[in-house]
Amino acid sequence: MATVRKLLEQKEKGFWTIMPDTTAYEALQIMAEKDVGALLVVEGSSLLGIFTERDYSRKVVLKGRSSKETPVSELMTISVYCVSPEDTTEQCMEIMNCRHLRHLPVLEGGHLVGLVSIRDVVKMIISEKETTIKDLELFISG
Repeated sequence: MATVRKLLEQKEKGFWTIMPDTTAYEALQIMAEKDVGALLVVEGSSLLGIFTERDYSRKVVLKGRSSKETPVSELMTISVYCVSPEDTTEQCMEIMNCRHLRHLPVLEGGHLVGLVSIRDVVKMIISEKETTIKDLELFISG
């Protein structure tokens, strides 16, 4: 089973953070520029929440708010589930599936070290399964 640490080592993109007073519009600009679906909201070294495309669509668009005037602190998800580098991709998948999440911040010793997405986790799990299948084929064929 692959760990989150291994996943982060193989991951192409890092993670991006914003301050709580960043406007939703500014956050969306960063998301578009970096081609990501979530930004971690931090103050100093503290993780305050996560701002996602889902937060924007449900809390700005559907409620008729102004993205240029509304800070992410009013929109972000503050109840954030996190994982550690020692957790497995299977544990991540279970959390994401049960909690209907697409992103999990990674904390090590209380410090933010990464962010994994459902895409990252699925990609790693598929890669592991393909390796297992190849190993079994080699074992069977002698």
